[in-house]
Amino acid sequence: MTKSVWTKLAREMRFVSGLYRTLSRVRSVAADSETLVCDDLEAAVDRFSANVAMEFEGKSITYGQLDSMANRFAHWATSRGIKRGDTVALFMPNRLEYLAVWYGLSKVGVATALINNQIAGPALTHCLNVSGAAHLICDLETASAFEAVRAGLVRPMTEWVLGGGQGGAGGSGRGDRDFDRALKGCSSLRPTRETARFGITAKDTALYIFTSGTTGLPKAAKITHMRAQLYMRGFAGATGANATDRIYVTLPLYHATGGLCAIGAGLLNGGAILLKRKFSATQFWDDIISGQATMFVYIGELCRYLVNQPPKMEEKAHHLRLAFGNGLRLEVWERLLTRFGIPDVLEFYGATEGNVSMFNFDGKPGAIGRIPAYLRKSFNIKLVQFDLETEMPIRTPQGLCVEARPGQIGEAIGAIGSDARSNFSGYADKQATEKKVLRNVFARDDAWFRTGDLMRQDHDGYFYFVDRIGDTFRWKGENVSTGEVAAALGSVEGVVEANVYGVAVPGADGRAGMASLVVGQGFDIAELQQAADAHLPPYARPIFLRLQPEMEMTGTFKYRKIDLVEDGFDPGRISDPVYFRDPTRGYVQVDGPLYQSIIAGDIRF
Repeated sequence: MTKSVWTKLAREMRFVSGLYRTLSRVRSVAADSETLVCDDLEAAVDRFSANVAMEFEGKSITYGQLDSMANRFAHWATSRGIKRGDTVALFMPNRLEYLAVWYGLSKVGVATALINNQIAGPALTHCLNVSGAAHLICDLETASAFEAVRAGLVRPMTEWVLGGGQGGAGGSGRGDRDFDRALKGCSSLRPTRETARFGITAKDTALYIFTSGTTGLPKAAKITHMRAQLYMRGFAGATGANATDRIYVTLPLYHATGGLCAIGAGLLNGGAILLKRKFSATQFWDDIISGQATMFVYIGELCRYLVNQPPKMEEKAHHLRLAFGNGLRLEVWERLLTRFGIPDVLEFYGATEGNVSMFNFDGKPGAIGRIPAYLRKSFNIKLVQFDLETEMPIRTPQGLCVEARPGQIGEAIGAIGSDARSNFSGYADKQATEKKVLRNVFARDDAWFRTGDLMRQDHDGYFYFVDRIGDTFRWKGENVSTGEVAAALGSVEGVVEANVYGVAVPGADGRAGMASLVVGQGFDIAELQQAADAHLPPYARPIFLRLQPEMEMTGTFKYRKIDLVEDGFDPGRISDPVYFRDPTRGYVQVDGPLYQSIIAGDIRF
């Protein structure tokens, strides 16, 4: 056989092996099962009790100590009259107790709403109100943000401060509780399973995880026990992790990738989680090496930050065998492997609240997953042809959707069913849930989950992410992919980050392309224009540029665009330099008179 045939065969074997490892761990997950996510963790504790479970800021705890800590949270809840079906809000940064809180509460049938510790003001008020919780667990770092919004909550909420509460009525006089003191009187023994969670099944809610809110207020996704189990068991199998692995987690634990996928890969297999409070590109490799990490979990932009850092002598002196995560763009993927000498990448795709997931088991750069033709009927994923004007799937005269052909861009959707992998639990808000359901797709009365993601699939079954719906806009009668433009601009010397979006221009059809850039040494705006001309079609070249000192991000390293779109290119609203691509002069800085000329229609595009 030729070399190319051997290569293809090797890839196929890797794919099949990875798929088998994953399915063997998740096939027993079922909605009516009485085995809950806390039972999975208890089973790991019983097996690996003396192993180190987590390390954080110089401290470490074993599996047995983690379980004891969780048991105290469980007994605290029952002692306060918090009963099964209730929700407690958890509003803290990454810390040693984070997992133990929701793990312990799940032992007594209490759900935990994982609140993004980086939000404040109206967004925090919204999340707390939506959670329906009467109790909130925070720490000194987040207590002040809660105090600032307490008066705007729709229901009273008791605050429990971990690591520094004042005790009694609290120093604020608002009923704060010293959580450390309250926990001291709680038993470290496991609640009796038969009484604490009798009658609870895997279809009941274990967690609420909030969407990132890149374009609006976050939505509370219901994470049932079975969905949490799919995340945790799935990655325990997909990564091939074992008891010798040490997984570096710098992503926030309030999000599924760090808080469930990475935790499952480590703790269900007896390994250790090396937990970081927050991501630091400059400290990353020092932590990896000193912690003897064998894996790390990523979001695509995390990897982009790493490759944009100046080289360090130590960056290859590691013991990593795998990086796993999602959102890794092709241009960063290849640089990550080559520069840092990471042996393998496991890219996956999945929506926190959705029923669509896939893995790129064989490591083909740029692909988010693969479903070969011989397995199509075993997966609930399809791409449907999509109309960017209406932002809805295209319908035939008979009212049904049309499946996208290989190479054709379409929206990814997942058939909703009753089994664990195809179930759609939705959001706390029923109206928001219904908006994500597409009906009468390929047959009357069928129902599919809308991912909101545009993808294309090649003839070999590999899927490639194109853009989020809404991140694609029309200009000059053409569809512009923000991801494509950002990738082109990101390859220009001196461009550290590129966030692309469309802005309204009075009198113009569609939206003009605008790019917000963070730039560094070597940046030349004329070179950026030349690169845009060389790599992008005329309609996709940014009309406006905004140079920011830093990019505003969500807690999961996604760019926020809503404020940038609202600011537009108005120098009266923006203190950053803004540039307009003049048809004859190239990029020129926008001042008041130029802005007025543009909005008055004096300049033709």
